[in-house]
Amino acid sequence: MIAEREYLRQETRRGRRHAYERLDPETTALVVIDMVPFFAEANVHCRDAIAPINRLAEALREAGGLVAWVLPADTGPPTPRAIEFYGEHIAKAYGASGGQGAPRDRLCPELNLIEGEIVVEKSAASAFFPGRCDLHDRLAARGIETVIITGTVTNVCCESSARDASTIGYRVIFAADATATVTDAAHNAALYTIYRSFGDVRPTAEILELIAAGGALHDDGQPCSNHITKNGTMRTKSG
Repeated sequence: MIAEREYLRQETRRGRRHAYERLDPETTALVVIDMVPFFAEANVHCRDAIAPINRLAEALREAGGLVAWVLPADTGPPTPRAIEFYGEHIAKAYGASGGQGAPRDRLCPELNLIEGEIVVEKSAASAFFPGRCDLHDRLAARGIETVIITGTVTNVCCESSARDASTIGYRVIFAADATATVTDAAHNAALYTIYRSFGDVRPTAEILELIAAGGALHDDGQPCSNHITKNGTMRTKSG
């Protein structure tokens, strides 16, 4: 995943392997990027990310956090620049990759979207690029400080989103086994870049431990947040 020499470099620089050793679930959002059939059906690695994403979503909901689902927008006919770069056939395919209809019908059916959760469309690679997606505005309105990046593909939309999220001030945690792309080489190169310069990189098991530890800090036996629970109802922040 990450070369040992890079771990050692970071440990020397900041005194620890991981940038973020704790998180507050109430100010954390799981961001699920482009998990639609267009990408998942063509790539077995993308389908392998579904189960880890569902585990993270369930754990974060129960701990009082948010889950945000990001879909590719239907951008209509491709621009001349897109045709020049991708070729007409691929440019049209990417423009329609998010599908149409209700969000539930556009996501991979195995994903556990709950009614009332944030669903946004993006018209750029990054879900945090200004003017191309309103995810940042919606997360900021709810006091989100940490984002856990999951989805597909690792080295394009997930990496682009992580870079921009870091740039505008979020603590970024990149889920190594809940993101996916076509080749191991491309996946690992993106993980290295994120870990080196833009965020933390951890497997799902470690992120679940962070969520559980953070949730325990709020666990007084009372409802603790303003977020959607597993059954679709709202929790209210305890006084």
